[in-house]
Amino acid sequence: MSDTWRTQSAADLGRGIETGAICPVALTECFLDAIDAHPLSPRIYARTMRRQAEDTAMAARRRARMGLRRGPLDGVPVSWKDLFDTAGVATEAGSALLQGRVPAQNATVVDRLTGAGLPPLGKTHMTELAYSGLGLNPVTQSPPCIHDPDRVSGGSSSGAATSVAWGLAPLGMGSDTGGSVRVPSAWNDLVGLKTTAGRIPLTGVVPLAARFDTIGPLARTVEDAALAFALLDNSPAPDLRGASLSGARMLILDTVGTEDLREAPAKGFEQAVSRLAKAGVQIDHATSPAVAGTMDLAGVLFGAQCYGTWGAQLEAQADKVFAPVLERFRGGKAFSGAAYVAAWHRLETLRAQYLASTAGYDAVILPTSPCTPPLIQDLLDDHAYFASENLLTLRNTRIGNLMGLCALTLPTGIPMTGLMMMTAPGHEARLLRLGAAAEAALAR
Repeated sequence: MSDTWRTQSAADLGRGIETGAICPVALTECFLDAIDAHPLSPRIYARTMRRQAEDTAMAARRRARMGLRRGPLDGVPVSWKDLFDTAGVATEAGSALLQGRVPAQNATVVDRLTGAGLPPLGKTHMTELAYSGLGLNPVTQSPPCIHDPDRVSGGSSSGAATSVAWGLAPLGMGSDTGGSVRVPSAWNDLVGLKTTAGRIPLTGVVPLAARFDTIGPLARTVEDAALAFALLDNSPAPDLRGASLSGARMLILDTVGTEDLREAPAKGFEQAVSRLAKAGVQIDHATSPAVAGTMDLAGVLFGAQCYGTWGAQLEAQADKVFAPVLERFRGGKAFSGAAYVAAWHRLETLRAQYLASTAGYDAVILPTSPCTPPLIQDLLDDHAYFASENLLTLRNTRIGNLMGLCALTLPTGIPMTGLMMMTAPGHEARLLRLGAAAEAALAR
């Protein structure tokens, strides 16, 4: 049975624990042993947390035997991106700048999930300080795409995605500042949820751009993402029963989100839209001046904040940072405080315009990323190529971050491509319900 556990959804594993068919300790050992044995796991996990995982699993086993489980995922293991603080275990955010950093306390969300009974398998590799959407990290490791280990897996939650895709975790926890949950989810055929900024506490999470940083799960199914979201959010799980697309209205943003699509993302999106329409979705097209306006603000809003957060440490130890990542950080030096404040005022106006223009739709949909994962060696050999591919990779996802939305990516059925659905901030439960119905339609 243990071989099948590694490909089952987290929810199904939880149901197996509930019926007594799966022992939480055996389940956790299955994943830990797989991590130890898998030839690619050193590129996925920075370090494992065997003792903590086994202790949590044993407590989950006791509760299961007594009929006192804390929820549907009690006893189901999880991986953690290496920017979530874990007490007594190194948290280095994929950066040599933080090598040997061992926090004394857990991040709030680590406490929430561990308290709910989810054994922590370990910390997954990521882009340096989370500042790239590609998943390339020559300083630590570049996790392998599930479809081709010679390609990047998407970033910055690269190890979080690959831990699930390669069957080395049922769930992965990541963060998303400009697309860092959604891109690796799309490139590894997973479901990824970007939550609303400010909704889930960032206490104990290594920051990149605090006003844009969000936390979200990478999972096999929408149900798994919904159950994980409820634990992260400390709220009831969204009710996905009876989810339907009948009568739903969705909007495709032309120009900005649909320009310059590579062949596979274009085909995946076209196929997904066709299946949604067959399931009863009314699909409209429109341009969005508000979104076009935010693209011009991205440099100052992200760049100034990221450099303001890390500039001093980067400049003090610049030799420890991959050159293209350092160059990207340094791009934020050019912006004044006045420009940054003015950009936020402008963004707030554009956000209001966007929400007003899309209020009549259940979701706005776009290809998650306009491209598919490049070869690792090509990115290492050509830094200009790294910069251009990174910008293109994150172009669509950062719309959701700039507009302050919640967003969900679903596999389209075409490998390494995703369908992104975006709704107004704070509407994760409605988005996940819509996503469950879309997931069923896309599987047909």
